[in-house]
Amino acid sequence: MQYRTLGRTGIRVSPYCLGAMMFGAAGNPDHDDAIRIIHKALDAGINFVDTADVYSRGESEEIVGKALKGRRDGVVLATKAHLPMGSDPNQQGSSRRWLVQEIESSLRRLQTDYVDLYQIHRPSPDTDIEETLSALTDLMRAGKVRAIGTSTFPASEIVEAQWIAERRGLARFRTEQPSYSILNRGIEREVLPTCRKYGMGVMVWSPLAMGMLTGRYRRGQQSEGGRMKYNPRYFADQGKLDAIEQLIPLAQEAGLPLAHMAVAFVIAHPGVTSAILGPRTMEQLDNLLAGSGVVLGDEVLDRIDAIVAPGTDIGPLHAPYMPPALTQAGFRRRPLVERAATGAAA
Repeated sequence: MQYRTLGRTGIRVSPYCLGAMMFGAAGNPDHDDAIRIIHKALDAGINFVDTADVYSRGESEEIVGKALKGRRDGVVLATKAHLPMGSDPNQQGSSRRWLVQEIESSLRRLQTDYVDLYQIHRPSPDTDIEETLSALTDLMRAGKVRAIGTSTFPASEIVEAQWIAERRGLARFRTEQPSYSILNRGIEREVLPTCRKYGMGVMVWSPLAMGMLTGRYRRGQQSEGGRMKYNPRYFADQGKLDAIEQLIPLAQEAGLPLAHMAVAFVIAHPGVTSAILGPRTMEQLDNLLAGSGVVLGDEVLDRIDAIVAPGTDIGPLHAPYMPPALTQAGFRRRPLVERAATGAAA
């Protein structure tokens, strides 16, 4: 396994990061089996594990904590906070109140006294980024967090956070965790160049596009189960299916399974540090590990570019961050009384 530096943190990580979202009730509820999967990944040279408090409501962190007993010092451990952890409106977000409280819960579940990387799972439009960075800086000074990062932040908010950190003397976000795959390349336009500009490490999630790039989902074929039930519109998009029908023969010509080509594609980008793999079963992990030595040549990468143009997202995204300007009509429409003052209302 060839290790890479995580941005400018000085931390060396494997180009494959083991994602733990599928460990627990939301994926594999068998703790012993999940622990065996984690140990197999570590034995294969993966030294980077990513989880989050919200994955199976803390159960994923508990499984990871049990798996890392006796092996903690050899693992770069990342977790996240922000998404709701209960019905209380204050059990979520990026406020000082919540982050200071929730890191303690994560540390308890993970059975450790620090995490190597603490990430903000999504932007918080209702929280001043200075508030968030101030709280995270204090957690770093207390020794509970080694580095801080973001997940699914737009480039504009990454830049704002960097400016605030510099001007206020606060800790900087050192990593970003966006969605990236052959089918969803939008981050190539601004997010990846912005991260490179600020020396941020990037761990990309869903390099297999929720499993679409395994070849399991084909045009004209009925597919059920898996992650399809959570977002059927994503899997039914004809543009994605048309691209897959072109990618499959390309992978066959290269002598590769489609999944191996897909993962090799994302880690070939100079702005990407690691691809997050989220296996639910040992078989899935074994299949992904078998592609760890795959390196794509320029000809294959050029042909992928011809199928899905750089910087292009095909169809709907999975779990994107939608800013208030898109989700709240009040950000797009002047008040009716103001509109009516300039003409008759329809």
